Amino acid sequence: MIGESGKVYLAAILDLFSRFVVGWAVSAVNDRHLALKALGMALKRRCPDVGLLHHSDQGCTYASEDYQRMLDAYGITCSMSRRGNCYDNAVMEAFFSTVKSEVADRFESCGAAKMELFDFIEVFYNQRRRHSTLGQISPAEFERRKNEEGVAPLQNRPERGFAQAPHPSVFCQREERRTEETA
Repeated sequence: MIGESGKVYLAAILDLFSRFVVGWAVSAVNDRHLALKALGMALKRRCPDVGLLHHSDQGCTYASEDYQRMLDAYGITCSMSRRGNCYDNAVMEAFFSTVKSEVADRFESCGAAKMELFDFIEVFYNQRRRHSTLGQISPAEFERRKNEEGVAPLQNRPERGFAQAPHPSVFCQREERRTEETA
């Protein structure tokens, strides 16, 4: 909400694997241009391979010819939730709920809203906000761990409730014992 009567709309694209917001845009008008701007940011930021699955609700902004044409141009497969079923899009619904509860819902201007949403999404949400789905680490940290050679993002994360992975020497000792027992 801007001032007493104005509204601001946020379109966002989230990487389901890491919960990283890869594209977003803010506007005083909720139309296909807003959704296209968020998609454009996501495409520039990630340069996805052909075959990426893009899931959205059935809103007219995502069903528009322009939006569908851009998805097709990048070889992205469109998936839309079933009519009236919010569970298909639950991760995005949860994100927008988080934004509404953690960021002020009234802004002096559209510019002030953009600045505050930038700080929330780019500085806090992507870089520092912990997610239970990710083992209580931020999306950026989750992606860093994924990109480290030989390290699974959730490997050896006891806070996630996973048992510690045994050290490779344990397997060697077991194999040595089996060899001794059979000899």
